[in-house]
Amino acid sequence: MSNINLIIEERATSIGKFMVGRLLPFRQKRMVGPFIYIDHMGPVKMNERENFDVLPHPHIGLSTLTFLFEGNIMHRDTLGTEVEIKPGAVNWMTAGKGIVHSERTPEYLRHSDKNMHGLQIWVALPKELEQIDPSFFHIDKEQIPAWTEGSLQFKLVAGEAFGKRSPVPVYSKLFMIEIKSTEKQEVDISHALYGESGLYILEGNIESDGNVYEPKQLLVAKDGSLCKFTIGANSTIYIFGGEPFPEERLIDWNFVATNKELIDEAKQKWAAQQFDKIKGDETEFVPYPSLKK
Repeated sequence: MSNINLIIEERATSIGKFMVGRLLPFRQKRMVGPFIYIDHMGPVKMNERENFDVLPHPHIGLSTLTFLFEGNIMHRDTLGTEVEIKPGAVNWMTAGKGIVHSERTPEYLRHSDKNMHGLQIWVALPKELEQIDPSFFHIDKEQIPAWTEGSLQFKLVAGEAFGKRSPVPVYSKLFMIEIKSTEKQEVDISHALYGESGLYILEGNIESDGNVYEPKQLLVAKDGSLCKFTIGANSTIYIFGGEPFPEERLIDWNFVATNKELIDEAKQKWAAQQFDKIKGDETEFVPYPSLKK
């Protein structure tokens, strides 16, 4: 990846009882294209007494993208959705004016050993769509565009690139691309990208301008159209990006908006428990951080 502008290291962050590696937002780079939040979950092993339980919590002004490498999560939300996400599939939930969801280990796995590894991502909505009605889509792994170029394996997890389009129903010009390689080789995908781009190394390494970059780093380019690098053997990387928005985005807890009034309204509504409840998951919830005792 030529023209690297910024290197963001994963930072350990707690989401309830679960630790993740936070990549975005970062103090020097709040967003890459419309991507406003990227967490690397795991890899973690859990025994028969441990489970992944993210209690019901609200969102506004964004879409969430869940992409697993290992493990299983049961998603429930206030639209009545109840769907299990498995490795390689995509859960795409658009909060819009407001939604509540929970993410838990499925019941049939709660008393056995299990692994968890994946990415949790937020994509900000365009200003004119940040108050749309909430929606949810599940895209099976077989529906994700996948192809090979020589010994490189590609997947277009979301968005548009390479003249292809993922079935994930995004709301702005963006891309999330997976690239795997079994051997060391040159990669030039500058023709496929646009806007801003960031490259995340899941495993293996890449080389650029004489420097070697290792896992748990997000490399942000000065110019998304300049994406040339050497990928190491047995490497897996993800490239995120797209057209940036003209307006700044505010983030407060799980809320994203272009103005403070929308966030304040959502905070008050959650504090008063006026969001809809999740059927079958009504009793527990995550309090707004300042309200925790």
